Amino acid sequence: MASMLEFRTAGFNPYAVKYSPYYDSRIAVASAANYGIVGNGRLFCLGLGPQGVQVEKTFDTNDAQYDLAWSEINENQLLAACGDGSIKLYDVNVDEFPVMNFHEHKREAYAVAWSPVTKDTFASSSWDGTVKIWSPARKESLRTLPVGNCTYSTSYCPSNPNIISAVSTDSHLRIFDLRTPVNAQYHLTTKIPVHQPPSVPMPPGVSPPCMPAEILTHDWNKYRDSVVATGGVDRVIRTFDIRNPAAGPAAIMMGHDYAVRRLAWSPHAADILLSASYDMTVRLWTDGSTMATDQSPPVNPGLQLGIMNRHTEFVTGVDWCLFGVGGWVATVAWDERLLLWDANIMLQGRG
Repeated sequence: MASMLEFRTAGFNPYAVKYSPYYDSRIAVASAANYGIVGNGRLFCLGLGPQGVQVEKTFDTNDAQYDLAWSEINENQLLAACGDGSIKLYDVNVDEFPVMNFHEHKREAYAVAWSPVTKDTFASSSWDGTVKIWSPARKESLRTLPVGNCTYSTSYCPSNPNIISAVSTDSHLRIFDLRTPVNAQYHLTTKIPVHQPPSVPMPPGVSPPCMPAEILTHDWNKYRDSVVATGGVDRVIRTFDIRNPAAGPAAIMMGHDYAVRRLAWSPHAADILLSASYDMTVRLWTDGSTMATDQSPPVNPGLQLGIMNRHTEFVTGVDWCLFGVGGWVATVAWDERLLLWDANIMLQGRG
């Protein structure tokens, strides 16, 4: 693989990385001391320049930081999800302290996502079994969506601000539609058992486990706004079309040796996604949706296009740069390293 840019988060083990939606040269990393078990957290705001990756600002918290999200309305602000259940809004032009603190979760806040459409709300999920919707302008949450078990990841549909997703310990992908009435379901419209085998025959040689397993991560496709990818403890990446939740997975990608910790669909191509795993690798996949075949299989087996194995610990974060030639990615791992590299080498078949 071609040369990489590297930055060391000395003394802190990263949990998440995000490129700025405004600048290709700005990156943030959420991290924790002592692997997030005990100790402080640190948010690194980094700039990419002629001298490589440089620290622009750091923000320390009393507890671990498990996720982050850049603001969609202010280029200098970003959120950190913390182990004490709080979500903190920081401004890179304001020293040391958060400009807002949102604290309603009773357990660790594990994921945070900013609405990409209306840009006026963000969502958080927690080990307390809830997803909360917030406005950056008020300290109290706008509404709470009960999941009922440890909720590892939440996200907005990229085209509809009323549709919010979550994955959790109980092996289900949940879809909430805020336009529906608040009845006993609390806006829950779809609940997909991720482990359930498809109702149609599997491709030859593909036999994913069918036992329930914790789902650690998910992401919405940026071009097909009804397609969601999931990954978790059973090491399998699956895609689902929420328009037909009973159909089971549309694509299945297998290859990781341990749990899949983070997924990210490409913002540049409809069929490409990256996965980060506890097997210390990052893998590039196509879900097979654009591959020419004589007869389209009911379930696409997907295809691994390449593997990046420069990390030496659990890989916990991955993100695509929105700008440029459309292949630069950032990855972080518990080896206290951020790596920036070009996935185009894999896409061109040279990985």
